[in-house]
Amino acid sequence: MPRLAIIGLGLIGGSLGLAIKRAQLENLEIVGYDAERGVVGRARKMGAVDSAARRATSAVEGAAAVIIATPVLQVAKVLEEIAPALEDGAVVSDTASTKREVVRWAGELLPDTVDFVGGHPIAGKEQSGIEAADASLFEGRPWALTPTAATSERAIKTIENLVTVVGARPVLIDAEEHDSYLAAVSHLPALLSTVLFSLASQSQAWPELASLAGPGFRDATRLASGSPAMSHDISLTNRENLLHWLDRFSEELGRFRNLIEEGEERGDLYKAFLKAQTTRDAFLLELPSHAGPEKKVDIMSAGEQMLSLMVGEYLVRRTKEIGELLERRAADDDGDASRSPKGR
Repeated sequence: MPRLAIIGLGLIGGSLGLAIKRAQLENLEIVGYDAERGVVGRARKMGAVDSAARRATSAVEGAAAVIIATPVLQVAKVLEEIAPALEDGAVVSDTASTKREVVRWAGELLPDTVDFVGGHPIAGKEQSGIEAADASLFEGRPWALTPTAATSERAIKTIENLVTVVGARPVLIDAEEHDSYLAAVSHLPALLSTVLFSLASQSQAWPELASLAGPGFRDATRLASGSPAMSHDISLTNRENLLHWLDRFSEELGRFRNLIEEGEERGDLYKAFLKAQTTRDAFLLELPSHAGPEKKVDIMSAGEQMLSLMVGEYLVRRTKEIGELLERRAADDDGDASRSPKGR
């Protein structure tokens, strides 16, 4: 039975396990591990994993695929820890929100006998932890994949199928481009949400402000309720790109400030609001949709392909191990024969 290991069972890791179990793939064992005490037990009770491991190394033993679903700065430590225990031919991926540093760590820490495919599901919610896990979290969402020139086609296809199985859309992208783009459309919005709430809540008039805050304020500050560890790690591992887009935002904010200060003498303020509205409305209309029946067929096909690739790699490895065992036995038999007295 092929084994999939999930290291880290918070919102993303737990949701991944639940989504795979919902796909009802036969003969796939999901082993989970989390460094926080009690989490893996709760994940097992929820049905996100089949079995619990006490150490990351024991979780990956015999695993054909490994998904690291921890905050970004913990990924390097996990890679270093599991590297000696990984099976030859194993496919390793992650779910971290930044990719350049993660890809570099994988190249430095993992053995040449395994493949690494960087990954980032563009999905989430403000709640964190295994209790917030949701099997439908990835439905219709893009899932960025950042393989390198050294990554095998088999490994890429394995993770692409896994992504499809959980209802997401695999998107192949360079790690540098990923970090640059996500700084604008993911990391910056999370930071601005936090800054806006920090600004308002530190006002002396916060009790009055809070009593008047409506859905607009709640929506605009929703991401401030996200994991502080994740936001911290993103800021440090994608610092240059985030600073670039912060500068761009400051310039755009200054432009709107000037338009407000100028008033409506030339009508530029209204035009700026109108352009933003029409552009965003067009963006929303262009978002991809997914038909239910077609998605079900895609998931079934992807699941079969994923299991086939995982089982195939397992058989290749077992055949190699058996061959090596037979060679050692033959060598031992020859040695015994040469040491035996003649005539016996």
